[in-house]
Amino acid sequence: MSTGARLRIERRRLALLVALGDLSGRFDLTTVTHLLTDFADDALDRAIRAAILERTPDADPRGFAAIALGKQGSRELNYSSDIDPILIFDPETLPCRPREDVQEAAVRIGRRMVELLQQRDENGYVLRVDLRLRPSPEVTPIVLPVEAAITYYESQALPWERAAFIRARACAGDLELGGYFLDAIRPFVWRRALDFGTIREIRDISRRIRDHYSQAQAFGPGYDLKRGRGGIREVEFFAQIHQLIHGGREPALRAPATRDALAALAEAGRIGADEARDLTDAYVTLRTIEHRLQMVDDRQTHELPENLASLDNVARLHGLADGTALTDLLQPHVIRVGAIYDSLAGEEEQRLPSESAPLEAKLGAAGFERPDGAARIVQGWRGGTYPALRTPAAREALESVLPGLIDAFSRAPDTVHAITRFDAMLSRLPSAINFFRLLEAQPGLAQLLGQILALAPTLAEQLGRRAELLDGLIDATALEPVPDIEALAEGMRHWEPGSDYQYQLEFVRRFVNEKRFALGAQIVAGSGDPLEASAGYARVAEAAIETLATATVEEFSRNHGVVPESELVILALGRMGGQALTHASDLDLVYLFTGDYAAESDGAKPLGAVMYYNRLGQRVTAALSVPTPAGPLYEVDTRLRPSGAQGPLVVSLEGFEKYQRADAWTWEHMALTRARPVFGSPQARAKVQGIIDAVLKGARPDRDIPAEAAKMRAEMAAHKPPKGPLDAKLLDGGLVDLEFAVHTVQLVHRTGFEPRLGLAIDALAGQGLLPPAMRPAHDFLTRLLVTMRLVAPDAQEPGPATQALIARALRLGSWDEVVAQLDRTRQEVRDCWASVRGPA
Repeated sequence: MSTGARLRIERRRLALLVALGDLSGRFDLTTVTHLLTDFADDALDRAIRAAILERTPDADPRGFAAIALGKQGSRELNYSSDIDPILIFDPETLPCRPREDVQEAAVRIGRRMVELLQQRDENGYVLRVDLRLRPSPEVTPIVLPVEAAITYYESQALPWERAAFIRARACAGDLELGGYFLDAIRPFVWRRALDFGTIREIRDISRRIRDHYSQAQAFGPGYDLKRGRGGIREVEFFAQIHQLIHGGREPALRAPATRDALAALAEAGRIGADEARDLTDAYVTLRTIEHRLQMVDDRQTHELPENLASLDNVARLHGLADGTALTDLLQPHVIRVGAIYDSLAGEEEQRLPSESAPLEAKLGAAGFERPDGAARIVQGWRGGTYPALRTPAAREALESVLPGLIDAFSRAPDTVHAITRFDAMLSRLPSAINFFRLLEAQPGLAQLLGQILALAPTLAEQLGRRAELLDGLIDATALEPVPDIEALAEGMRHWEPGSDYQYQLEFVRRFVNEKRFALGAQIVAGSGDPLEASAGYARVAEAAIETLATATVEEFSRNHGVVPESELVILALGRMGGQALTHASDLDLVYLFTGDYAAESDGAKPLGAVMYYNRLGQRVTAALSVPTPAGPLYEVDTRLRPSGAQGPLVVSLEGFEKYQRADAWTWEHMALTRARPVFGSPQARAKVQGIIDAVLKGARPDRDIPAEAAKMRAEMAAHKPPKGPLDAKLLDGGLVDLEFAVHTVQLVHRTGFEPRLGLAIDALAGQGLLPPAMRPAHDFLTRLLVTMRLVAPDAQEPGPATQALIARALRLGSWDEVVAQLDRTRQEVRDCWASVRGPA
């Protein structure tokens, strides 16, 4: 018996078995669809093998693969589903006859495979095969070379094709080849920086389906369960739209099956639990009734019969009395699905006036302080003033989002700054379409954007360089405190399998910059405490150090191996050591290595330990600081290492200990009070911490610490004066004076050692060594510093709207209270520092 004949018989038997299990209630929907899909996979695989072996009987049937899309890809086939595979081949491994063109051989194999599956006899057919989902089906062969297919999806694919590949799966033939293809195009499907034009395209597909099947939209006899409003397709599209929005960042959301996707989206908080439940219930009911329709005469239909007798027949297959009972069962589900899906579309699009005078009047009515100037700016955008606005598509995207933007800017505390900074941002963007689509799809972001542009020049400048930073805020958790270091590091390591070192660096840079931007946005939005944001900045930086240093060590060891019984340790000092960064903080780092400094690495290009770790330290610094297309990361300051800028970049642990015990200056021991190992094994970190503890507790030369500290502070004040009247760090009575007081007391009394300055103050105040008022002074000054770095980095007195933001961040009622509190706090810190340092 031929392969085709055998498959046709098997298909009839399976259909009968599945129908009996389905109607009897023994098989649920998942079992039914899995059994049908597994048969389709097996039949497709056997047809491919047969087609290859018919032409080349002694060959290994490889080099030809089928990629399942649609319901086959998600293992959700129904009784009469078509299958929609994409067929690919590898010219290097596909068997072909002597002197035969390999492309022609692939096409002949594909045609024979289709024939085996679609050919009919007295037992019917096996499967209907639709190959029109391949790239440009009107001009391309039915089987594509794998590399050509990859190139197409990386560079030319249409938006709807991304959605199609959510459910893609290598299902038959050479599965290794199929897996290679899917791995290669994964970045095309799952993008971190989402093209929201794709979302619009999917919605447009849904609208076109509704229009095309308008006769089957009205619920009742003749209603299309698949394509009708509130039908199966809208459940699928609802899930896929949310997967495309969030799946690039969250691999757990990439479930191919519709119900699995809905469950994952609900668990992650991307859709409501009630939405997921209602859509799942509707999907099960609609798909089950669809199966009942297709059991009758094996018809490929999704429409309820218009003939009432036929409708009654379908109802009775489902155990219902008649067609009325069936429509009563379906109607609530259809209404609910339609309502949920319609919520994606938003309100009817409104446009701003196109003429200058009506536009100016509209802007004035909206509350713009300078409506004439704002109108000129808007008309300039419409005229394609900037490169990002020169194409018709860009200007059309602008018109779609303009009403929401103007509304957001009109609500901003400073309308002039909001629109002028947005204008400056547009002037620097190479392309703006995706940015506009993001704002259109997430209207709430426009309101936050208005606040950022009006009040936070630091964040506005970042947006001007990388507008995609805003899409990091599509996740509601972006305005919550950042997670712990371990969770952050795990998120930073979610790069694609097999990605190279440079890609890993880019991935971490994007991740870090999005988190830092989100922390700044929290302060602007008033949803976060600047003290918490400061700690959050530090956690992000520590996770970045852990991730990038690990990747750099691994990359470096590929050529140079490792130094036996030795490792790199990174010590953080200053604000990084104290876990209290601002948006603009440098990282004060010291690089150390354990083990024998005379040892040598064991790689193909061995290096002595000292040279090995100094080169490695340079690589780590570059990974943390060199700007790339994803933007800058951190400035790294290594001048606090032994012997400062004159000494080697990386020193042995033994050398570090000797220097700290015998040669370090008082200011270096003051810096050591906030030292903290942030990279290295637990054992290595413990060794370093043991040395630090011993030095701080007395294993160091005796010196007149208060006098030396006072001299250092005076020199610092002379060479680094405050930036302005609100410089919470460098003003006399500011944070630096408080730090000097704390560190001097710690070193003199050999107690209260804790890298976090606030906790160190608590410990010293508890022993009566510092006034209790220094803790609220620390908190106030830190909140002021963190906030000012974002909204007034010049430390000058800002405008009224920014004053209000600062007062809110500092938990005070007005700007006058901020000024009064700053005066009181500075006086308290001055008095404390004077009492610690002694007579001037």
